[in-house]
Amino acid sequence: MRIAIFCHSLLSDWNHGNAHFLRGIVAELLDRGHEVTAYEPQDGWSRRNLLRDGGSAAIDEVHAAFPWIEGVMRTYDRASFDVDAALDGCDLVIVHEWSEPALVARIGACRAAGARFALLFHDTHHRAASVPQQMARYDLRHYDGVLAFGEVIRSIYLEQGWTQRAWTWHEAADTRVFRPLAPAAGADRRDLVWIGNWGDDERGGELREFLLAPARRLRLRGTIHGVRYPRRARWSIALAGLRYRGWLANHRAPEVFARHRVTVHVPRRPYVAKLPGIPTIRPFEALACGIPLVSAPWEDAEGLFRPGRDFLVARDGTQMRQQLRAILHDRDLAASLRASGLETIRARHTCAHRVDELLAICGSLGLAVATTGGAVA
Repeated sequence: MRIAIFCHSLLSDWNHGNAHFLRGIVAELLDRGHEVTAYEPQDGWSRRNLLRDGGSAAIDEVHAAFPWIEGVMRTYDRASFDVDAALDGCDLVIVHEWSEPALVARIGACRAAGARFALLFHDTHHRAASVPQQMARYDLRHYDGVLAFGEVIRSIYLEQGWTQRAWTWHEAADTRVFRPLAPAAGADRRDLVWIGNWGDDERGGELREFLLAPARRLRLRGTIHGVRYPRRARWSIALAGLRYRGWLANHRAPEVFARHRVTVHVPRRPYVAKLPGIPTIRPFEALACGIPLVSAPWEDAEGLFRPGRDFLVARDGTQMRQQLRAILHDRDLAASLRASGLETIRARHTCAHRVDELLAICGSLGLAVATTGGAVA
C-alpha cells in the first residue's frame, strides 16, 4: 500500500512521545514492503525545541539512529502546503490528533470530493476526556474512523458522535530499538532511573511521593531524564540525592536503562483519574528493555499486563519504597520481573502486533490486504 501519515513530528521526540510509536509503526510498515510518507510542519513545537536543546547535532543523531527517516519524512510550510499533491495516489491516510483542525478538515474534504483512500484519525492523548471542547473542533465527518489509544477514548468518540467507527489501538514498544542491553564494560551502574517529562505539573505531587521521597529515604543513586522541569523541581531532585540529566533522545533510553537496576512508572493525573487502561508508552518501552519496574497506581482495565508479575504496583509512597528495596535486594525477584515483562511485550505489545491490527482494520475497510506467514503484510 501507499500510506501517508500526517503528524506533529516523526523526527523529534522532544516532549512528544507519539514520535516513539510512529517510528516503530513506520519501520514495520517499510519492512513489510509498504510505501510510507510522513508529513510534519517545518516549524513544529517539538522540532523547534529539539533544535534549541541539541542543535543540528540532535537532528543528525536521529538520522543516524533511523536512517530510513530521510526517505520517509517530508516537512511542509503551513501556508503553502499542497495537500492534494500529498494525498495523490494514497491507499491509506492516517492523521494524528496534534494536526491543526484546518488540515484535518482539508484532508477530509479531499476524501469527500471523491478520493479513494481509507482515512483514519489517530488519537494518543487525554484531551478527548479532559478538554473535550478542543477535540470537538475536529471535523471527522468524512473519515472512516478513529484509532484511539485506549477503550475509554474510543468510547468517547462514539458517545460524542464525533465518528461512527472507532478502534482501540494501543501504543507499543518498537523492539528494533527497545531491547535488553548489557551495561557497557566498566560502566557505573546506578540504582534508579526515571525517564519522563515534568510537563504541565500534571503529576508533580505524584513524582514527589512515588519517586523523589522513596529515593531520598533509601539513599538511592539514580538519574532523571526529561524536559520542562522548573527550577523548584530540579531543586527537589537534588535534595533527593538524584542527578537530573535533562533531555534524552528516546533511542538512547535502552543504554540508560542498562546502566540502572530499576525504574518506576508515574502516570499523569488525567490518565489515573479519567483514562483507566491507558498506561502511555513508557512502561511498554521499559519492559521491552528488561528493566524491573514499579508502578504508581493505575487501573489496567483492559488487561494489557500482569500486575505483580510483569511489574510491581505501589499504592502509596511507603509501598513504593518497600517495592524498590525488595527489587534492589532480591536478585531472583528482579530476574523474574525482567523475564515476565519481556515475555508480555514480545507476545502482545510490539509495533509488529500493532501493524497487524492496523492492516486488519484496513482490510475491514475494503483495502486489499494480503496475509503471509500468519501475519498481515
